[in-house]
Amino acid sequence: MRNHFIVFFALCAITFTYSQEQVEQTYSFSLEEAIAFAMENNYSSINADRDLTDAQKQKWEVIASGLPQVDGTVSYQNQLKQPVSLIPSEFFPDGEPGTFTPVVFGVPQQIIATGTLKQQIFDGSYIVGVQATKAFLRYSEHNKEKTDLDVRKAVVEAYGNVLLAQESVDISEKNKATLEKNLFETQKLFENGLGDEESVEQLEITLSSVENQLKNAIRFEKITLQMLNLIMGIDIDAPTQLEENLDNLTQSQMQFRLLESDFNIEKNVDYKLVQNLNEQRFYELKLAKSKALPTLNAFVNYGTSAFGNNFEFFNSDQDWFEFSTFGVDLTIPIFSSLGRSASTQRAKIALEKAKTQLSEAEEQIRLQWERAKSDFIFATEEYETAKENLRLAERIENKNQIKYSEGIASSFELRQAQTQLYDAQQGYLQSMVDVINRKTDLETIINE
Repeated sequence: MRNHFIVFFALCAITFTYSQEQVEQTYSFSLEEAIAFAMENNYSSINADRDLTDAQKQKWEVIASGLPQVDGTVSYQNQLKQPVSLIPSEFFPDGEPGTFTPVVFGVPQQIIATGTLKQQIFDGSYIVGVQATKAFLRYSEHNKEKTDLDVRKAVVEAYGNVLLAQESVDISEKNKATLEKNLFETQKLFENGLGDEESVEQLEITLSSVENQLKNAIRFEKITLQMLNLIMGIDIDAPTQLEENLDNLTQSQMQFRLLESDFNIEKNVDYKLVQNLNEQRFYELKLAKSKALPTLNAFVNYGTSAFGNNFEFFNSDQDWFEFSTFGVDLTIPIFSSLGRSASTQRAKIALEKAKTQLSEAEEQIRLQWERAKSDFIFATEEYETAKENLRLAERIENKNQIKYSEGIASSFELRQAQTQLYDAQQGYLQSMVDVINRKTDLETIINE
């Protein structure tokens, strides 16, 4: 009994330690590592892989339907009440003419085993179906490609939001420390009769606002980190560390090479998907036309049967009777009351609509490209402006700090300068995230 307890507690300890290791596993990612991790573990990406595998299986399912098919059947019957037939009595010796004699034919029990080989010789819809599965497989591949691009874009945006939240926390903490120092000094001056109460109250208002911003930034950091974990397919509460720096990441995205390259719409995944739609409509039209063609199928079967009054079919002396059949079926469509014609016309209309959608999509994608270029240029310009505004706001706030400490500037003027600085700080952080996101939009459109 004592040994059992020792083993039990040892197992519990091992399980607990393993669970702790699982919970406390810390992830650390650069941006590219986060993207690569999400490609394998994101929920949508996993299902897109499954859809691609399903399309491959569906392709073979269609191909196999035109290959030889073998079926086997076993049928057993036990006629509990055998049917009775009436035979004119004159067919029997001593039978009275004009009367009938009841007769039972056969034996009550029988078993039949049959194997059938079927082969499709010609079917227009099968040929079209095989061609259509190849188009569907291409669609699934392009859909997987689009999912990967969407996942990549989502990771970049979430990663940037986490860095933004972390920088906001750091800046708010520094601003809070500076304000607390100012408030402490102003409080002492007021207590010694060298300052006014309004200056203390102004700083208290500013400090209260910064403290609220800090609390909100801390909450926002947690939420953005959970969102990043969700996109990467990690438990949302798992500890995750980011290796990138927001400023360095922004500088790495300040590349104008994409703006100078020629736009190849054939690489755009949305354009590929609309082309897939046109392929699908084309094969639907071919399928509708193929229904006017004849179909030819052949089959051959082989079977054996046994009969008896009792269930003794597995006895060695049981007689089995073999049979075999070969046949060909030819079906020729003759008249469908114009039903096939209406189906073909509908397929033609659907194809024409798809062609129109392709033309529209081409123009829309070109417009998206032009807009994405404009947005990226604007984001880089806003970044430079925000950077300069932050530098000026820091100088203004620093000058007002000096003036305030020397009694030249009022607390209201200092508060205005500090508020302006805080706005400039947030504007600068947001401008960096915008540069990263707009660069990702460009890369998504050109499928890079």
